[in-house]
Amino acid sequence: MRLSACTCYALLALAACAPTPDLTPVRFTDVTAACGLDFRMHSGGRVKNYIIEAKGGGGAFLDYDGDGWLDIYLVNGSRLEGYPDPAAAPTNALYRNMGDGTFANYTRTAGVGDAGWGMGCAAADYDQDGDLDLYVTNYGPNVLYRNEGNGQFRNVGQAAGVDLAGWSTGATFGDYDGDGDPDLYVAQYLHFAPERVPPRGGMWKGVLVFAGPLGLPGAQDVLYRNEGNGQFRDVTRQAKVGQFAPTYGLSALFCDYDQDGDPDLYVANDSAPNFLYRNEGNGQFRDVGVEAGAALSAEGGAQAGMGIAYGDYDGDGDGDLLVTHFEDDYNTLYSNQGNGRFAVVSAAAGLAEPSLPHLSFGMCFFDYDNDQDQDLFVANGHVYPQIRHLAPDGYAEPNQLFANQGPASAYRFAEVAAGDVSRPAVSRGAAKGDYDNDGDVDILVFNLDGSPQLLRNDGGNQRNWLSLRLVGGGLGAKVSIASGGVEQTTEVVSGGSFLAHSDGRVHFGLGFNQAADWIEIHWPSGRIQRLEDVAANQFLTVEEPRL
Repeated sequence: MRLSACTCYALLALAACAPTPDLTPVRFTDVTAACGLDFRMHSGGRVKNYIIEAKGGGGAFLDYDGDGWLDIYLVNGSRLEGYPDPAAAPTNALYRNMGDGTFANYTRTAGVGDAGWGMGCAAADYDQDGDLDLYVTNYGPNVLYRNEGNGQFRNVGQAAGVDLAGWSTGATFGDYDGDGDPDLYVAQYLHFAPERVPPRGGMWKGVLVFAGPLGLPGAQDVLYRNEGNGQFRDVTRQAKVGQFAPTYGLSALFCDYDQDGDPDLYVANDSAPNFLYRNEGNGQFRDVGVEAGAALSAEGGAQAGMGIAYGDYDGDGDGDLLVTHFEDDYNTLYSNQGNGRFAVVSAAAGLAEPSLPHLSFGMCFFDYDNDQDQDLFVANGHVYPQIRHLAPDGYAEPNQLFANQGPASAYRFAEVAAGDVSRPAVSRGAAKGDYDNDGDVDILVFNLDGSPQLLRNDGGNQRNWLSLRLVGGGLGAKVSIASGGVEQTTEVVSGGSFLAHSDGRVHFGLGFNQAADWIEIHWPSGRIQRLEDVAANQFLTVEEPRL
């Protein structure tokens, strides 16, 4: 392997797989209990009288201790009446990956057992000390856990100025101003006061259900600029991301959709047009969502924006967007046209009709079978338990796996059965990551009022692969790879899906190719790094070159 201006370390190498004419179908196996994940999420009462009780359920794959194995953080909820005995209150939980296929509960040791009404989280090295920190969104004050580097965290949310109160939902880190440290955007849903909202004050298909979001006051999202001294400053209005009436923000993601070198910002709003904030490069943004074709449905209507997936599903080198929606509406795939505009291609890509019966939340683009294109996982689950009166099996819904059929089919997706993927649950967030380091990407699903599902990928590594961990300014980096005449591109992001955070390593399927012809990394600093003739089936750590 020849390296160009870099330091590259192989952490793990597996023998290259020879081409096999007959592959065993890939299956996902639910190993939650077997792995020691004994967590249970709680969110209000069984009936869901209020909207707050139906929205939570997030978490993260992250390597908090830097040992090369993905750990799991799970966010818990609460109930409106509270818990008279604080010891009985549910808390968030951190499970450390023991490297042998099991996890151990390290919540107390790490000091990350927040007992607020949790929603989701995002991770980034905000203080640039070499380890991942964790931001947790709540109905109530948010939490910023600073990683102390010794297996423990400290809540510095108030000191850092990011203990935002209210009802926060999705969060994302990204260096929008190019000063070398991650800034933070927090989506907020609505102003909720239970004493002002009647229980089950809404109507849906003739059934009494909770009220909202329409009819309730929306909340203002917040952009925090990282000052580089451990503190953040609210620059929402200064950066012009607070120019519109507050709406119902659920998910947000920093991503450079126009490939001009600075992170833009996409926000999924419930029952309102989505925002696509284009970074103007001067510390300010401009919402171009409507003119770019990424704010509405193909018919020009607002949808129930829930989660966001970002990835190059059609292999043309730029990031596409997928937004999940409510039952009886389709999930919207916005294909990046490369000229600053998007086209809605849900039907053409085979994703419209299969999504209509479902209420979808989290999702991930990922190459589950290592065949060199981006497949898709979608987490489903209804918000109204009362749907049982209309459809007995309608509250818990099957999740969905879609296989990308590749260029021969114009990158059309086909729903596939794959073991425990479609086991019904009331799912919310979803995260992707290779937790067992075997060369194929696993899925972690966060479920409302229940246990999470850790879905182990069995058989995805029958084809070859490469995984890269970027050290330095990796957040926002773009990585391209060529192997066997196929080029792939991905971007390192924080947050996304729905209330979730995925593995920050970059995973590429290589098919039956024994090596990558080249890998090119475009660092946010502007440096470009190239690796050539890289052997397949290994985890690489790549350091940003110094000038």
